[in-house]
Amino acid sequence: DRDNELKSFQVLHANGCAPRLYCTFQNGICYEYMQGDALGTQDVRDPSLLRLIAGEMARVHAIHAHNGCIPKPNLWIKMQKYFSLVATEIQKEVPSKELLEQEMLWMKEHLSTLGSPVVLCHNDLLCKNIIHNSKDAHVRFIDYEYSSYNYQAFDIGNHFNEFAGMAELDYGLYPSPEMQMDWLRFYLQAYKLFTKKTEEVSAKELETLYVQVNKFALASHFFWGFWALIQAKYSSIDFDFLRYAVLRFNQYFKIKPTVMALQIPE
Repeated sequence: DRDNELKSFQVLHANGCAPRLYCTFQNGICYEYMQGDALGTQDVRDPSLLRLIAGEMARVHAIHAHNGCIPKPNLWIKMQKYFSLVATEIQKEVPSKELLEQEMLWMKEHLSTLGSPVVLCHNDLLCKNIIHNSKDAHVRFIDYEYSSYNYQAFDIGNHFNEFAGMAELDYGLYPSPEMQMDWLRFYLQAYKLFTKKTEEVSAKELETLYVQVNKFALASHFFWGFWALIQAKYSSIDFDFLRYAVLRFNQYFKIKPTVMALQIPE
């Protein structure tokens, strides 16, 4: 959605989170060169970079660009749209369309009640979309094609899923509970700073966000699984999208029992 990308880009630039936009054309945009290096799966685990990434995501999430209106999350609308584009007859390696729809509806019913705030999200924070400027000691995000208002926990959970990479998925790289807690603590500290809240991060806040994030990571698997099935049918890019979709759905069903056993603290 290039129109949406342009709008998001303008808002993010106005808030110091994106480079200067030079021009747009039919199916793309041209923006200021961003000095730095794109990160890899090992970089996002680095304690110093991890803190910078958490802080930058908090800065994006703290942007209020909805003019006083209560924003609605885009997740379920977009996921339903992707699902509708998936072929009725899908490859045998993929769960049936009936089962996928059943799980999607279950997720919407369950995850919508978790109380995750709706904020301006990147929604596609894979490693290569993070640029690290070592000279100035900061990170910035690029590629806002999927940005929209969405659940805070989805954006974070989606980023945690991206620790596994893309070309060769390795979910053994998914951040440990300890690493997640460090990341989430840095995030909450920064988010409170950007939203002008002065209280300390409580253990309950931290545990609540941990549960929300890991549950919304399930939705991330489904979202990109549907996306990959569509790409497998229409894309000319040399990439095994079908295998990628199968791996995302498999990971969803593998971790679902453990994740759903997590409880938000009273």
